[in-house]
Amino acid sequence: MDAALQAELVAFSGIETEFNDAWGNPTQVSSADQLALLAAQGFNIADDTAARAELTERQLDFWQQILSPVSVQLLGEPLNFELQVPLALANNRFDFTLQTEQGSSYQFSTEPVAGELVQVALIGDEEYQQYQHSLDYPLEIGYHTLTLSCSDTGFSFEQRLIISPGKCYQPAEFEQKKQWGVSVQLYGLRSARNWGIGDFSDLSTLVAYLSAQGADFVGLNPIHALYPAMPESASPYSPSSRRWLNIIYIDVGAMPGYVECSKTQGLVDAPAFTRAIAEQRSRDWVDYSGVLQLKLPVMYSLYQWFVQHCGKEAHLAAEFAEFKQQGGESLQQLALYDALHAFLIKQDSDHWGWPNWPEQYRDPESEVVQQFAREHQQQLDFYCYLQFIAQQQLKAVQQQAKTAGMLLGLYRDLAVGVSEASTEIWGNGDLYCREASVGAPPDPLGPAGQNWGLPPMQPYQLFSQAYQPMVDLFRSNMQDAGALRIDHVMALLRLWWVPKTAANAGGGAYVYYPIMDLLGILALESQRQQAVIIGEDLGTVPDGIRELLTDYGIYSYRVFFFETAADGGYISPAHYPVQAMATLSTHDLPTLIGFWHCEDLKLGQQLGLYKDEQQLQGLYQQRHANKQRILDSLHGHGMLPADYPRSVDNLAMDRTLNYAMQRHLAAGSSQLLCLQLEDWLEMTQPVNVPGTSDEYPNWRRKLSRELEQWTNEPHIQQLLADLTKARAS
Repeated sequence: MDAALQAELVAFSGIETEFNDAWGNPTQVSSADQLALLAAQGFNIADDTAARAELTERQLDFWQQILSPVSVQLLGEPLNFELQVPLALANNRFDFTLQTEQGSSYQFSTEPVAGELVQVALIGDEEYQQYQHSLDYPLEIGYHTLTLSCSDTGFSFEQRLIISPGKCYQPAEFEQKKQWGVSVQLYGLRSARNWGIGDFSDLSTLVAYLSAQGADFVGLNPIHALYPAMPESASPYSPSSRRWLNIIYIDVGAMPGYVECSKTQGLVDAPAFTRAIAEQRSRDWVDYSGVLQLKLPVMYSLYQWFVQHCGKEAHLAAEFAEFKQQGGESLQQLALYDALHAFLIKQDSDHWGWPNWPEQYRDPESEVVQQFAREHQQQLDFYCYLQFIAQQQLKAVQQQAKTAGMLLGLYRDLAVGVSEASTEIWGNGDLYCREASVGAPPDPLGPAGQNWGLPPMQPYQLFSQAYQPMVDLFRSNMQDAGALRIDHVMALLRLWWVPKTAANAGGGAYVYYPIMDLLGILALESQRQQAVIIGEDLGTVPDGIRELLTDYGIYSYRVFFFETAADGGYISPAHYPVQAMATLSTHDLPTLIGFWHCEDLKLGQQLGLYKDEQQLQGLYQQRHANKQRILDSLHGHGMLPADYPRSVDNLAMDRTLNYAMQRHLAAGSSQLLCLQLEDWLEMTQPVNVPGTSDEYPNWRRKLSRELEQWTNEPHIQQLLADLTKARAS
């Protein structure tokens, strides 16, 4: 391809050609990798003429919209709008209506040339000019609509005008004391009453216990909707829809009608059913298929009870009707997908998702799909009902947390994307680039790079859709939560795209997103939902981005093991940023005992994650040095008894050392502290091993003991009392 054309295509597509890697080294993206990404975005890289024509068509798509579909601006700054017109229309008079979200309406007229000329472009044979105009009307934060019409030509354009507060929500109580909480994989909670998987009632029990101990939040793994028809696709970070909930977390016994419905009681009282529940409860790893085989028939029985009794349950029926009305097309599409998926996978177990369904089912608007929806209306309504129940149960836990005095209550997690088989891509295919996947360039955690198998959103399509997909995502995930963690928050700025044709995850490049617009929307939704935002800012972080996130009131995510100084020692938590959440470990890292005993390295060796023995031995040596530095730091801060060993040689992790690390972090300066239940229970096995799929049972490991047991342990209660005291000082 002609070099000048390639450079123009790369710039238009937002592809970064050089970046600093995780070690700070300048890195060039090869020409071949650039071309592969252009091909993934639909450019014909084998034919310059065709590629030029495709570029011109996309440029015209922007310039021929006299008023852009969306504009995000900051409250308190001069407001404006841009008009881009062909030269022939530069003197035309246009009429405008500004409709505010609050109900006010303003009318005015102007010509493009009355504004300031800011840009001129020659597209094909035509010259286009862009003019900026000021907007002198009092606008509050929110979503407003600016409409342009022209009586001479009859055309009209509409712009969503978003006014952002420019800062995410921060509770006034943050000024008074620091908060602590715990992160939990909800599916991993054991109890004497659940059906083999942690559920919303277990979460309620946990909230009741922790609120009494002084905790201010409980952090959850992503609880996004997965695949009821394919339960073993269990990764919370590869969901079907990030807008809706995973129905497996419903406590069936808390559903309306559970006690009253004789048919349901007949199902659950059967000896075989009782034995099956006991077996699921005793397992150390979640059996997703087995759990759903128990839950779905009972859920359906209770749905039928609801349909039969909705006249008597008028309040519940009204709430469900309102839920469906508010859920709109997105909810109906999820229900349709789940029902159709269940139907097709019964016919052929290889029908794992819409990309390999029979052709007539791959478009949700096709007549065959719509016919299916009409013929299976009750089945669709059933899946809507399950979403309703899940939302009701989650909401009840958040209300309980707030009533019990938790400042934040539930703290949710937003995954970085959806899987290729998702209902989101099925229903909005234009938004996603299916010829590429999101991942990460090589870094210390993934020396070969990472490919997460999640098709990225196309930045220009996001803009064309007036950012509605992001508004929906932010809003739905802040619902019934006091805080939201955004996984891989760098995605607001750039994402590492790996073309499907790449030999490995390193063969990609960063593609840029409109970060100022996305931050503006995030801040607006955060203020409206009163949800604190935590950005997981790990990995390859470009200069200036953390400062920008801080300016917007987003809390940094500081992991103890990664907070090292130039000499290799560990930075004191007293020197962490105040506007941050500090944590010892994450779901991708070993537990404290696992780290100390090198269980992650042993497991990695068994799974073949290391290229040779030399690499493994280097990791063991580095771990030994890190452990010594941790021990030195704990002694230096007075967190261990004076007579506690000062050398890590032959020193096993014990409760004294484990809890000392937790108290050490609690004494730090960060506003938020998040610890892990696994470390209170002194567990060894990890939740997830990055870089594996079938080699290790990721996202399945349960906690070692039931809630009813460990919540009565005096030593755990003493630890939590110490945390509360440290956070108040």
